[in-house]
Amino acid sequence: MTERARQAASAAQKKEITNRWLLSAPALVLIAVASVGPLLIVLLYSVLAPGSYGDVKWELSGQGWFNVFLSRDIFDDTISLADAHVMILWRSAKLAVITTLLCLIVGFPTAYFIASRAPHNRSIWLFLITIPFWTNMLIRGFAIQEMIRNEGLTNTILMKFGIISAPIQMLYTDFAILLGMVYVHLPLMVLPLYASLEKLDFRLVEAGYDLYATRLKVLWRIIIPLVKPGIIAGSILVFIPALSSYVIPRILGGGKNLMVGNLIELQFGQGRNWPLGAALSITLVIIVLFAMLYYVKNAGKTGGGHA
Repeated sequence: MTERARQAASAAQKKEITNRWLLSAPALVLIAVASVGPLLIVLLYSVLAPGSYGDVKWELSGQGWFNVFLSRDIFDDTISLADAHVMILWRSAKLAVITTLLCLIVGFPTAYFIASRAPHNRSIWLFLITIPFWTNMLIRGFAIQEMIRNEGLTNTILMKFGIISAPIQMLYTDFAILLGMVYVHLPLMVLPLYASLEKLDFRLVEAGYDLYATRLKVLWRIIIPLVKPGIIAGSILVFIPALSSYVIPRILGGGKNLMVGNLIELQFGQGRNWPLGAALSITLVIIVLFAMLYYVKNAGKTGGGHA
């Protein structure tokens, strides 16, 4: 290739790259304005001093980050662990993990059932799985509230058949929040699992049975390794919104069993401590970021293209 031809090829390549950036510019601007911009504002607020009326003072301060896990006594300035914040963060992480596990336990056989149906019947089952998405989460939360309150359907049926003599307190507990989050986020687990199970070669399962493997060994040695990308994707899709859940804990927790989303809202509202609310928000973003990095790392090792 002559020098003139190389220069022409290089110029054409540069022009193609420039055109790609120009075509991507509207999307990049939208991402910067609608996503990165607000996040940078929250990050800025987290290092400012709290104002007197719920705003911020434009002076650098680490008080917001300090108060995420620590607190200072108002009388003698002694520093201690912020027990309430740690407890709420622990409850949020614990309920998010349990929600993810329960969704996996319920969603895996559901997705396997759908994937093993005849192709012309699968769309019907998927349609049924997606029906809850048609209803607002607030309405679904109130529906669960009516099911488990002291005078609700569950307690009424149990008392009518003489199984219990007094209503069981289920509402405004961690159990109620967990039940609501599993119900709301279950489709987010089923759909990625189905996407992986649909591509599963069931001849491998039959081969496992032909080699006298038990059902448990076939599940553990054949099915789960092949659909691992779907398991990881579904777990991430459930864990992230469950960790930052706000509506369900507010309705079913009754303001007593707070999660980190409710704590952030309180700091921006009644607490009038915007830097602390911003620092808690960034802390939540960091936790979610680590979860996403774990997903990318494991999906890359296991061939995440199946999910």
